[in-house]
Formats: sequence, C-alpha cells, structure tokens
Amino acid sequence: MRIGFGYDLHRFTSGKSITLGGLNIPFDKGLKAHSDGDVLIHAVIDSLLGALALGDIGKFFPDNDKSNKDRSSRSMLQIVKKLVDKAGYKISNVDATIITEYPKMAPFIFEMRTNIANDLDLEVDCISVKATTNEKIGAIGKEEGIAVHSVCLVQKRV
Repeated sequence: MRIGFGYDLHRFTSGKSITLGGLNIPFDKGLKAHSDGDVLIHAVIDSLLGALALGDIGKFFPDNDKSNKDRSSRSMLQIVKKLVDKAGYKISNVDATIITEYPKMAPFIFEMRTNIANDLDLEVDCISVKATTNEKIGAIGKEEGIAVHSVCLVQKRV
C-alpha cells in the first residue's frame, strides 16, 4: 500500500462561478488558473501522482502548454486514473478537505464526491470531500482564494 498527499491553492479573480469537483458553483468570483481551476481535483491528482512517485500535476499538465488552457480538470483526472492502472495499482480511497470562507460547500459536496468517484471508477463511499473555513486567518481567511488538501491510498493489484 502507498499513501499520497496533494495540496493546491488558487486565488480568486473576477468571475461568476467556480469549478470544484467538476461542478460549476455560482459565486461572484472565479479562480485564477490556466485550466478550469478546479483546485479540488488538482489536489486529488497530486495525491494520486504522489502515491506512485510520478511527480506532480505540472509535470503532466504544464501551465505553459497551450493545450491545457481552460482544460477540464476532470479530463486530467481520468488520464491520471489510467496512469494508476498502468502502474498496476488500485485506488482504495481519497479524502479531501476544501478550505475556504465562501462559498459554502455543504450543498455541493455529494455531487463533487459523485463526479470524482465516477472519474476514478470507484464507489461514492470511497471518496470523502469535506469543507472548513480558515477562521478568518491568513489569505484564505481574508477570502483571497481556496485551498485543498487531499490524501489517497493505493494498493498493488494482485
């Protein structure tokens, strides 16, 4: 078995919505990014790549590659799932925590979990997504962006 850890952070910019867990969430700000800015899926990708010691999201989807401009993070996650399979591993579970003051995440959590589970070919109960605030402390607390921590467990296929 191997464990992987991922982290990502994106700052807010002008916009009318954000994408998290493959879900469009209405909000008065967007997230600054080269791709669709799905900070949740980016952290999950990094945890999976980390578990297999394959590097990070930037190695596979660099922000200086024009083909990644506005790219769907779900499509990136599906590619990473194939890398996990090719390496001979099976994903056991993913646990992620979204850190933001706003927007509130509770109404969207189950659909985010469902999207990630579908992309990783897992049952929804293998995907945990939680949300918390930063208690108004630091850049996240001052509503400058959203951060996500993610861990995953993978095991060698037998």
